Amino acid sequence: MINSSFSRRRLIGGAAGVAAVGAFGAGTLPRSAYAADNGFGLTVVDGGDTKGRLAYYRFSTKQIGWDPAIQVLLPSDYHTSGKRYPVLYWLHGGIQDFRTQVFDPNLNFQGRTAGKDLIVVFPDGGKTGWYSNPVSSNVGPRNWEFFHMRQLVPWIDQNFRTFPEFNGRAVAGFSMGGHGAAKYAAKYFGHFASVSVHSGPTSLRRDAGLVVHWANATSAAVDLAGGLVYGAPWDQKRVSADNAMENIERYRGKRVFLSSGLAAEPITFGNVVSMINEQQVLAGQREFKAALKRAGIGFEGHESPGGHFIRPSLLEKDLQGIVARLRKAG
Repeated sequence: MINSSFSRRRLIGGAAGVAAVGAFGAGTLPRSAYAADNGFGLTVVDGGDTKGRLAYYRFSTKQIGWDPAIQVLLPSDYHTSGKRYPVLYWLHGGIQDFRTQVFDPNLNFQGRTAGKDLIVVFPDGGKTGWYSNPVSSNVGPRNWEFFHMRQLVPWIDQNFRTFPEFNGRAVAGFSMGGHGAAKYAAKYFGHFASVSVHSGPTSLRRDAGLVVHWANATSAAVDLAGGLVYGAPWDQKRVSADNAMENIERYRGKRVFLSSGLAAEPITFGNVVSMINEQQVLAGQREFKAALKRAGIGFEGHESPGGHFIRPSLLEKDLQGIVARLRKAG
């Protein structure tokens, strides 16, 4: 297991590193193999080498005002098979980070993916970044959408043996990350063949726009020092582009997996109690499922007792469905 503690060391391979990327093969690169930004505006500043399944990387990017990190969980036979693999991008919830789910013993991602032909990428998304490029920030850039979709996805495809295509990728997440997954799957239509939302909001405008208000409030208080994800008044085009309910047709041809609890349990962000509770998440998912059904778009939906958490049994079911939907390793 790679130590995920933060180091500010700058590890820049230079021009020689570019050649080394091809020479060593993706996935087990020495630190000297990384180019200054590999063409995507990312510089690896910590992490790298691994002979095991779990790899840690930290990046410098002009899109984020601090150095975000990722964990990459590799298939059991990655280092010996020579095969290419499909990729799942797992997006964390609010007041979490790139380590939260991969190291959660109740979820047991490492055990659940052992023997599965699937690479899983766990990226930082900001404590309240909402997987967005915010309208305003008072603490420097926090462009999480740009980092993930314009930089990280192509970086993963360059440095690991993946299928850089629609049928080679899935996106999933919990809570705020579920919103991010639904958003990315629709907004970047050709990127992901499977999308999974675990207790995440899929309707931004219901309940007088409660989710948008909460995104603005939490981003202002925690991440942006008064800046706002959606602006005030709202940037309506941005809200519509991010709202699963307004982009139903963009889920056609994809595997859609939805899970929510039945309890009216409040959602907490650290010590802050959310304006949203799990029944409001449930109501939004029901609205979304009804719209998918009207459009003749298939989905798998689950409603379970309890509140706002990831259900391990449904996570297992989801992982099996993701592997079944994506291109087979080879």
